[in-house]
Amino acid sequence: MNTATLLRKRLEQPEILLIPGGGSPLELRLIEQTGFEAAYVSGYATAAARFGEPDIGLCAYAEIEEAVHAIRRVTNIPLIVDCDTGYGDVANVVRTVRGMELLGVAAIQIEDQAWPKRCGHMDNKVVETREVAVRKIRAAVAARNYPDTLIVARTDSRGPLGMQEALDRCLLFKQAGADILFVDGPQSLEELECIGRELPGPLLANMSETGLTPLRSATELQEMGFAIALFPSSTVRLTIKAVSDFLSDLKKTGDSRGWVDKMASLAQTNTALGLDEIRAFERQLLSGS
Repeated sequence: MNTATLLRKRLEQPEILLIPGGGSPLELRLIEQTGFEAAYVSGYATAAARFGEPDIGLCAYAEIEEAVHAIRRVTNIPLIVDCDTGYGDVANVVRTVRGMELLGVAAIQIEDQAWPKRCGHMDNKVVETREVAVRKIRAAVAARNYPDTLIVARTDSRGPLGMQEALDRCLLFKQAGADILFVDGPQSLEELECIGRELPGPLLANMSETGLTPLRSATELQEMGFAIALFPSSTVRLTIKAVSDFLSDLKKTGDSRGWVDKMASLAQTNTALGLDEIRAFERQLLSGS
């Protein structure tokens, strides 16, 4: 069973799906090792972790394809990939969907921002017209070579055009064949509840810490009607904070000993990177068994 089929079947279950995200092979590998059922390749986190850039449209299709290829080499769980706007109009969306399918991606997210897009929790977002937005979702649905591949339709229209426009667009996306609906940037608990009440599922809720949307637990989001609780960039922001704090202290003291208990040991790091499996494979091969 491929990962798209696994994810589709999982979403048929009543329990909410808790999905963390990241932008590097190491983050996604750790997510899988921790036992999560799926993972999210975040555009924000990819720009940050892989390229050291902000999420303002600097990473296009080739960069995302390269990042997903590296992640897919070291993970097996279903991946939802943030493919921004599809990187153009219909032809670009078709290329994006089919390219992600070739990499074994389970779900492909397309949003309605105009390019260059920006993080959904930044100011001054601009969205495409309804006609263009719906056309691209329709193209994504039609482009699939594997019927179980899921299309996540995201709208960023809440900020510039209001909640009602966001709801209306999601209904149009559903009519166009989208599998999962995603309103980014709701700004209150009441708006989260409205999304859960007014839109057909499965619905995705984005919990971006210190962003526009109030944080809620997966259990609370399930009670509101959401099927996916997404924590898209928590890992990369934890990394920035922890590494920055360590480097500041190292520069000040010239001594890392106070940090050893906060680090993975060399052995733990090697295990997380898969060295044990590689060594076991080598032993089996050399033994001739």
